[in-house]
Amino acid sequence: MTRRLVIFGSGDIAQLAHYYFSTDSTYEVVAFTVDAAYMAETVFCGLPVVSFEEVAQKYSPEEYDFFVALSYSKLNAVRKEKYLAAKALGYRLTSFISSRATVLNEGRIGENCFIFEDNTIQPFVTIGNDVTLWSGNHIGHHSTIKDHCFIASHVVVSGGVEIGEQCFIGVNATLRDHIKIGDKCVIGAGALLLADAEDEGVYIGTATGRANVPSTKLRRI
Repeated sequence: MTRRLVIFGSGDIAQLAHYYFSTDSTYEVVAFTVDAAYMAETVFCGLPVVSFEEVAQKYSPEEYDFFVALSYSKLNAVRKEKYLAAKALGYRLTSFISSRATVLNEGRIGENCFIFEDNTIQPFVTIGNDVTLWSGNHIGHHSTIKDHCFIASHVVVSGGVEIGEQCFIGVNATLRDHIKIGDKCVIGAGALLLADAEDEGVYIGTATGRANVPSTKLRRI
C-alpha cells in the first residue's frame, strides 16, 4: 500500500531523500516544507514547497507521514529540533532503509533514520531515532547508536560500541570494540579511536601532507 510523504528541507539531502523514497520505497512524496523565513521557492523537485507553519493545515498528520531531511548542522541540533517539532504536530516520522543495505538486527531502528546503500548492520545492533548512516558503513554486533547521530561513509564501528546522542563521525573513522562515545562528540575523517570518548570530545585524524618530491619526479608512475 502506497503512503504519502512530506519531506522537510529543500537542499541536497532533501533532494536525495526524494530520490530514495521515490525509487526504493512504497512512499509517494507529495510535498516539501521549510520554515517560512527560509522559503526561497515554491516548487522543488517538481513538487510544492509549503511553509512549516502551515504544513499541518495543508497536509494533515492523520493522512500524511513526515521525514526530516537535514544534515548534521550544529551537531545535529537543527535536525533534532525539526524532528521534535514534526512529532509535536502529530506526524508519524518514517525511516528510509535502503533495500541494498544488509540489515540483520531484527528491525531495531528508530524513526526518521536515513540508512543508505551498502551499510552492514550486524545482529543485536540498536539504532535510535533520527540517525543518518551514509553509504558503506559497518556497524558491528551488539553496538548501540543513540538518537540524532550522523555517521558518514565507510566508518567501521566494531562490536559492542556505544555511541551517544548527537555525535558526528566522519568518513573512514574506525572505532575499536567495546568503547563508549559520549554525547555530542565529533570524530573526524580517518580518526582511530581505541578508548572511550568523553562528552563533547573532538578527535581529529592526522591529515596527509604533501611530499617534498613533485609528481613529475616519480619514476614508477
